[in-house]
Amino acid sequence: MKHNYIHIGVCLWAVSLSVCAQDIHEHSACLDDSISPMKEAILSEVTVQGIAGIQRLKDAASPFMVVSPKQLHNALGTNLVDAVGHLPGLSQISTGTGISKPVIRGLGYNRVVVVDQGIRQEGQQWGDEHGLEVDEEGVHSVEVLKGPASLMYGSDAIAGVMILHPEHPLEVGTMQVKVGSQYQSNNGLYDYHVGFAGNVKGFVWNWHFLDKAAHCYKNDADGYVPGSFFKERDVQGMFGLNKGWGHSWLRFSRVNFTPGITEGELVGGDFNGKSYGITSPYQKVFHYKAVSDNAWYFGDGTLKAIVGYQQNYRREFEEEEEAELAMRLHTVNYDIKYLHTLPHDWKIATGIGGMWQRNVNQGEEYLIPDHHLFDIGFFATAEWEWEKWHFSGGARFDNRHLNTSSLIEEDELRFEALNKNFTGVTGSLGAVWNVTDKLNLRLNAARGFRAPTVSELSSNGVHEGSIQYELGNEDLKAEKSTQLDLGLDYTSHYVSLQASLFCNWIDDYIFLARLPFETDGYRTYQYRQGDARLMGGEVSLDVHPFNPLHIQNAFSYVRGMQLHQPDEAKNLPMMPAPKWTCDVRYEFPDFAKGHCRRTFLAFGSELNFRQNKFYAVDDTETATPSYALFNLSAGMDLHVFGHNCIELTLSCQNLFDKVYQPHLSRLKYVDTNSALGRQGISAMGRNFCIKVNVPIDIHLK
Repeated sequence: MKHNYIHIGVCLWAVSLSVCAQDIHEHSACLDDSISPMKEAILSEVTVQGIAGIQRLKDAASPFMVVSPKQLHNALGTNLVDAVGHLPGLSQISTGTGISKPVIRGLGYNRVVVVDQGIRQEGQQWGDEHGLEVDEEGVHSVEVLKGPASLMYGSDAIAGVMILHPEHPLEVGTMQVKVGSQYQSNNGLYDYHVGFAGNVKGFVWNWHFLDKAAHCYKNDADGYVPGSFFKERDVQGMFGLNKGWGHSWLRFSRVNFTPGITEGELVGGDFNGKSYGITSPYQKVFHYKAVSDNAWYFGDGTLKAIVGYQQNYRREFEEEEEAELAMRLHTVNYDIKYLHTLPHDWKIATGIGGMWQRNVNQGEEYLIPDHHLFDIGFFATAEWEWEKWHFSGGARFDNRHLNTSSLIEEDELRFEALNKNFTGVTGSLGAVWNVTDKLNLRLNAARGFRAPTVSELSSNGVHEGSIQYELGNEDLKAEKSTQLDLGLDYTSHYVSLQASLFCNWIDDYIFLARLPFETDGYRTYQYRQGDARLMGGEVSLDVHPFNPLHIQNAFSYVRGMQLHQPDEAKNLPMMPAPKWTCDVRYEFPDFAKGHCRRTFLAFGSELNFRQNKFYAVDDTETATPSYALFNLSAGMDLHVFGHNCIELTLSCQNLFDKVYQPHLSRLKYVDTNSALGRQGISAMGRNFCIKVNVPIDIHLK
């Protein structure tokens, strides 16, 4: 009890402070401050990766969201997706605190492309318990494109794209050392990281090291949850040249991630939930990445070439020392494009991109076969400004070839050899009308394409992540998406309103359907197809009555339906509940002779409404009651020795220790013998967090 009072005392002290991570060397002025719709000048300067190169956010026809470095630093969560998953239109499929997958407007898994260090992240993302093996300390800012983005990224971007931007090189003649740490009370999460970056006469470098670990988390209903621990140790670096002709950078990273596997089973009395040791079952994942990022300037044009190699080595351990399931995935990504600015406010881009993959099974158990995959896509895009109008559009052709190997076990055919070829023609056409300096209207139509994954075509085995036996369907066709987006944003000195509506029709939508028998004692499911429709939108209202006070509200809703289905099967599975968030933030003026800067206090709430539109076939899903979460955060920048500062953050997540189960949590459906007599495991309870970052700037003569 004494320790609890100490934690509460720390939290109350935290209320007197605020949070704000400073970044002195931004590649865009818009990211130097928190992206706040109340600030007209900031909105007019925010840039995103448009279809024909960098463009202003206010001129983007597709719905974009930008998470600045400060917002990312201030966000609450135990992993990267958890930190940004509370934004309007975003949610997450979670497995405890260690594994989260992004969901954009109700679509996740292989329907969302994650771009890290310039290439798409590939790491068996089709699996329920397969998270993002990304070094979050190496992520400087985030862009989220909501809606089909196959035009820019090819197959799988049918729901949207999450772009993780690394830190841009420093200015010439500067170096910076960064050290930092954080601690979270609920699961004992700790990390420490150290980095060193610089720019000497155009020779640039940036590297860092991260060590992170957490024991099992707890809540009032389940106590400490066995298997919810994780460990992580990462190294990431970059070096290269910045010259007048362009740049040439080499990026590399190594992520060593060891998450536990939560199965919901009771454990003996000797279970120590606060131990940082590794207990079975668990995963061991190594993800290696090397990326060559190059750009050459030719007058009004730029040639960009990115080539990357990544390897994902994933193993699952039960009781034995040898891995029962082991998969090694090799991926080569390539993206070559030419950007050109023409007279009369035209910008065009054309290029080629794709990837090559090879997956090899090296364990005793199998879920998917060995396979080879090759993607290639050709695209051309254009942007044009005319008076108060901004038009954008383009077209793309993609081809994916998939070749799987056969496997015979005990004289029975486990996997049949497949040779599949999928093609797709995609495109988009949009317009933005700058009605006034404060009001913009947007309309965009996009066509998306997603080829079936090897798991959807050929899986044959027990999927431990979902505790079921899965069968593929070799007759699956590619998904085709058509989406319409309508939006507006109004920005004044005191009020900002952003609203967007969408309707997404997906032909040949792929989903899992239960079969009327069991295999090896597991419920058996097989992939099938049907037509689907998703509708919804987001509304954000930000009120800024006077300079230090910000009141931000956001509401998001999505309704996913399978067409031509009976009532129990008409709802798409894994659809997020409607969500409303409210954040009140007060920014204090600088004090203590200017040593204490960017001080603020923030109180936030998140209301997740009841989700009663669920996939009810064979009790695959159940309704989820509504619940509300409340958070506190506070912090400041302490400036010493000129521009150097200590960035201090204190926060409390789930302030009132609410017991709840998110609708998209995988742990909601695990079998458990809880004393409460209910199925599933609840999410993390109250959690206090403290973060400290110390950047040390060095200016060379």
